[in-house]
Amino acid sequence: MGSLDTNPTTFSAFGDDVGFQPLNPEDVRAYLHKAVDFISDYYKSVESMPVLPDVKPGYLQDELQAKPPTYSAPFDVTMKEFRTSVVPGMTHWASPNFFAFFPSTNSAAAIAGDLIASAMNTVGFTWQASPAATEMEVLALDWLAQLLRLPTSFMNRTSAGRGTGGGVILGTTSEAMLVTLVAARDAALRRIGSDGVAGITRLTVYAADQTHSTFFKACRLAGFDPANIKSIPTSADTDYGLDPVKLLEIMQADVEAGLVPTYICATVGTTSSNAVDPVGAIADVAKMFKAWVHIDAAYAGSACICPEFRHHLNGVERVDSISLSPHKWLMTCLDCTCLWVRDTHRLTDSLETNPEYLKNDASESGTVTDLKDMQVGVGRRFRGLKLWMVMRTYGATKLQEHIRSDVAMAKMFEDSVRADDRFEVVVPRNFALVCFRIKPQNAMTEEDADEANRELMERLNRTGKAYLAHTVVGGKFVLRFAVGSSLQEERHIRSAWELIKKTTTEIIKTEK
Repeated sequence: MGSLDTNPTTFSAFGDDVGFQPLNPEDVRAYLHKAVDFISDYYKSVESMPVLPDVKPGYLQDELQAKPPTYSAPFDVTMKEFRTSVVPGMTHWASPNFFAFFPSTNSAAAIAGDLIASAMNTVGFTWQASPAATEMEVLALDWLAQLLRLPTSFMNRTSAGRGTGGGVILGTTSEAMLVTLVAARDAALRRIGSDGVAGITRLTVYAADQTHSTFFKACRLAGFDPANIKSIPTSADTDYGLDPVKLLEIMQADVEAGLVPTYICATVGTTSSNAVDPVGAIADVAKMFKAWVHIDAAYAGSACICPEFRHHLNGVERVDSISLSPHKWLMTCLDCTCLWVRDTHRLTDSLETNPEYLKNDASESGTVTDLKDMQVGVGRRFRGLKLWMVMRTYGATKLQEHIRSDVAMAKMFEDSVRADDRFEVVVPRNFALVCFRIKPQNAMTEEDADEANRELMERLNRTGKAYLAHTVVGGKFVLRFAVGSSLQEERHIRSAWELIKKTTTEIIKTEK
């Protein structure tokens, strides 16, 4: 359908006598009421929508006019086009039948916080630009640090006053990696007495081959030589976690070759298989070379608010930085990645900007940290509000209940897979991700099994009743079943399993 390009005399939302009023209070109230009604209705109906849309590239330009409208239109027209054209082209991450990637959780409190932050439109680059925005971010990060039982060295405020460490809320894990890589790079260059960045070709960084690809992208952005970005092979022997013995051997060999070990990324909950790198052992190796250690706990870090999972962070007191993303598993909508560092000056020394127009008494006093100096850009949203609203509204008990419920449902699915001899669980389940596949049977080869699993995933996703993604672990094509969508209940897990069994039976019959 084509959009209405309406005549201003017919559909103008504003009288000629008052002019354009984009924040007319009555319009704000009316538009937001309609938007909130849509959101509420969406959560009621999303379960019945196909998780993956059936649209082709370029479809939206065909449905909506290609040229921007000249004249105003009633907001109802905008909402109608949104419902009829945009929503059918959405992949519904909020669906309880979404099992791909990792969950993108949400909650009423987070939505409210994000809405209010968007309405206030605060640009909190310095403390003075909006004191409450900085103070709220500091408070929310310190609250979450306490829930995770992080050492006080990572906190902005301690019982003794301002700490040496602290945190900042960024958009993504990629940003957290990039800013810490830059800080580690500069520290290493100073350590070797490099003139500017002349010595950067000697700096090396390390991560397991299961580490998210965004790490290797961030390394390139930070200027590291691709030849010095070391991806260390993992195996089933360590459940695909980074082997500290291999790490030590490679780092020692690099030193002997005249290179400078600079940064290690340890992951708690890798994307492919939820593998956990041994934080403490990695920190011990890094100390020998004065290398920066960063923990990427984007997904699984949220589980560490539960005492039974906290051991995965053992050794955190000896690392330099840690990040996790509450927008994945802690009920806080995108975007919200929390980064803590033991020494904020190591970040600000590399990232600080101090133009005359941003100078003020609070910043000059040294009693505050301007959060612009802990990120790539200068401008920043009021992200701390939604995170604080989630913790304040639900409290630690309900957040822990949410994590435990997801883990229990994942275990239920894992038990079902193990009870069916047509399947295998490829790696031990960590947290709420199950990596499984149809295993070779009868005359089926490994290549045949890979093809059967690929077909299983494609058939499942075409139904619109479930959405799964895949990975390759140990050379095998593996299906990932990630539990954690905010609306998921046991019935959705059971329904997905029944669909998987039924589809697998159809595939195996066809192959026979």
